[in-house]
Amino acid sequence: MCGRYELLDGQRVFVRFAVSNTGTIQPRLLDNLDVRPTQPVPVLTTDRILSLMTWGITPMWSKASAPAKPLINARAEGIETKPSFRKLLPTQRCIIPASAFFEWQRAKGAKVKYRIGRRDRDMFGFAGLYATTPTTDGGEVQTCTIITTTPNELVAPIHDRMPVILLPEDEDRWLDPDLTEPDEITPFLVPYPTELLEAIPAA
Repeated sequence: MCGRYELLDGQRVFVRFAVSNTGTIQPRLLDNLDVRPTQPVPVLTTDRILSLMTWGITPMWSKASAPAKPLINARAEGIETKPSFRKLLPTQRCIIPASAFFEWQRAKGAKVKYRIGRRDRDMFGFAGLYATTPTTDGGEVQTCTIITTTPNELVAPIHDRMPVILLPEDEDRWLDPDLTEPDEITPFLVPYPTELLEAIPAA
């Protein structure tokens, strides 16, 4: 899974992802060394619109009387048939900017935290889905989830899952509203090239 990530040098998001409209984002994005589920996070959608969304999609079966835990991740395997995600995959794909993500490796009864990012320290974008969720007061909130896949050779010794990170050349296609068929979309949901990432023990 992916349950923590960081976004450093947040102002670079506007240039790196060619943002055309700031939506609900204020002119300045603050750095966040420890992005956590349920926090508001910057999310890029079709037409390069950047908005703040809550990290964690409310499951469709959730009830106000007994709310279910938000879905912060969506497994790539079978995503096109899963009730919570199959309607989102064709038209509600997004990119979630990040500078690294964190995973914990169990070693000798302890957990070692790793910071995993690009070797060149550039930003990247997680492949995600977003949804509009009704609130108890009759309003709406936009939420998002990060898609995960099997790990590459670097991440495998640390964790059995990793977030789907899009190659820069695939980002436009991922956001393309004309791309709606699962067999056109799922090929993007693969592990990021091992040689482009590094894993460093973090405090």
